[in-house]
Amino acid sequence: MTLFDTGESETSGPSGPLVRVRLLVAYDGSGFSGIAPQPAVKTVGGTLATSIERVLRHPVMLTVAGRTDAGVHAWGQVVTFDARADGLDLVSLQRSINKVCGPAIVVRSAEVMPQDFDARHSALARRYRYTILNAATPSPFLAGTAWHVPEALDLSVLRLAADPLIGEHDFTSFCRKPKVPEGVGFSMTRRVLDARWHDLGDGLLRFDIEATAFCQQMVRSIVGTLVEAGLGKRTPASVVTALRGADRTLAAPPAPPHGLCLWEVVY
Repeated sequence: MTLFDTGESETSGPSGPLVRVRLLVAYDGSGFSGIAPQPAVKTVGGTLATSIERVLRHPVMLTVAGRTDAGVHAWGQVVTFDARADGLDLVSLQRSINKVCGPAIVVRSAEVMPQDFDARHSALARRYRYTILNAATPSPFLAGTAWHVPEALDLSVLRLAADPLIGEHDFTSFCRKPKVPEGVGFSMTRRVLDARWHDLGDGLLRFDIEATAFCQQMVRSIVGTLVEAGLGKRTPASVVTALRGADRTLAAPPAPPHGLCLWEVVY
């Protein structure tokens, strides 16, 4: 996904000898309307681009490894852009961004990459984590990063229901339909490499899923459906039915965004 600063056209960018810069970015998404820049709306991408441009003193065009919606967090988001080579100081750039944007948005590392490296297209897989607090009493310290589910979840059922997700499937039932021009084809077939639940103790459950790519709201819709199975509201077999049916009504509504985190991008 490419993010353009709202003040520049899609063809604008720095001039002169350029280098490709890669940032490893973490952020708390609760105060942002997703990562994609939108006019008059606070977003991760817009905030980050503005901060970078103030330091470099030229427009930048950001490409991100994975789209995150409003309220979704990231620990391992990868961002690339081209910058003028003359006078580029990555240590100073990282420090300046973190001073202005932190702690909500933090650059964990910054480095120069080969010119053909692209945050999105060079990625082999993305890993997401979804955290649930399965306890009678909510936690004020986890309220912003975990979905509180007070009813008891059956972990064995959660794991059984997650197994059919692995492999290449049409995830239409679990994804928000994209807005594409009429006549333009779009596939919601994705290849999931791993999907599993972890019991972290003290009522904390974590769902890890890795895929070559994801469609919008895919992870949250999967978690919402698996939780229904864990609560006994549907059977694990209904996940297979949803995958085969390619119908959004066959899956549950998306789980809340604040439990989701883009954990890592694999290259």
